[in-house]
Amino acid sequence: MDNLKQQLQAKQVAFSASLLASGYGHVGPFNTHTTLVFRYVVTNIGNAYNPNTGFFIAPVRGAYHFEFYIGTWADNSHATGVVLVKNGEHIFAAWEHQTNGYGSTANGATLLLEVGDVVLLRLWEDTSIFDNGNNHSTFSGHLLFTM
Repeated sequence: MDNLKQQLQAKQVAFSASLLASGYGHVGPFNTHTTLVFRYVVTNIGNAYNPNTGFFIAPVRGAYHFEFYIGTWADNSHATGVVLVKNGEHIFAAWEHQTNGYGSTANGATLLLEVGDVVLLRLWEDTSIFDNGNNHSTFSGHLLFTM
């Protein structure tokens, strides 16, 4: 019975998190690509997302869907550039350069993941990202089905 419970729990995977746990401001720019750590976790069913590292680690083989929404606030000298990364490989990017007021960009992907595969968001070098209490910058994912 415990084994069956564990199998069912492993098939329930979903998370949503926003960048800042509190307050407002920019993260970046940095002089190298930097892993983004989304600290304010709203949902983490299955505990596959780690809010200390920013890593999502697949607990089961399956098709997973990820999406990310990125906020930016007027910055003439720095754009916002974020990449969805699977095991070190750049998958999809989102880019925005907002010189006046607020702007946003988004992207998403469905990925076939093996147990232990790592998915994260990476901020491109020399770019920044904005967030505040309205949670503009978010990262979410969930298991669609096991394979």
